[in-house]
Order: sequence, then C-alpha cells, then structure tokens
Amino acid sequence: MSEIPQDGQPVGRVPLATNRDVARARKAVGAVMDEGRARPIQKTRFVTAVSEITRNAIVHGGGGVLMIYAHALPRAISVACRDEGGGIENVEEAMRDGFSTAGSLGRGLGGAKRLVDAFEIESTPGGGTTVRMMSRT
Repeated sequence: MSEIPQDGQPVGRVPLATNRDVARARKAVGAVMDEGRARPIQKTRFVTAVSEITRNAIVHGGGGVLMIYAHALPRAISVACRDEGGGIENVEEAMRDGFSTAGSLGRGLGGAKRLVDAFEIESTPGGGTTVRMMSRT
C-alpha cells in the first residue's frame, strides 16, 4: 500500500529536458511549499530531493515530466517524476549508497529517500522510471 495519498490536487507541471528544467522544478516546488507554509528546513530537504530526481530523469532517463500535487489530509506536497528512459535494471542496487552508472558518488536516490517523508520508485527495464515523493507541510 502506498504511503503517498492518491487524492492530491495537481498544482504544477514541469517538463524535464535540460539542466535549466531542474532549476524550474526546484522553483515550482519551493513556491508550492511556501504556499503551504512549510518550515524552511522541510522546504530545503524536499527541494534538494526534487533536484536529485529531476536531474536523474534528464541524465539517465532522457527527460520526462515532474507533476506537483497538494494534499489536504495529511497536509502535504507530493511529486511524481516520470521519465521514458531505459528504466533501472535493479532498483534495490540503485538505491544503495555508492552505486553509480555515471561515475558520481552514488548517493542520489538513497539520499533523496532520506530527505523526504515518503518515497516510492517504480521502474521497468526498457519502460522508464517513476519516482514519487512526499513531504508533510
């Protein structure tokens, strides 16, 4: 069962194709969190996690889209980041700190998960990846 409510009101959509779109996603999510009166530390943590997953969608997934949702109960914001890339062969391994296919430190997905209140990932090799995250406000 999902920890992230499925009844969120769509409040934003950011197409993801270039590194500039990572900044657009951060700004859009930050604005929604400000409207929801999120504490500054919550906003910083969630926007940082959004930055990581949107960058992954562009670099590893060839682009995609970030959808932003507001929830009444619990009062929260969630995002769904979907790419149409090649998917992740082994999600469990990809979540492990130190795993990287791009020569980075390999802390991205696991780090994003640690920064949010709820995290879900679905990936099909050859069929893309969807990451959903939520922060209570």
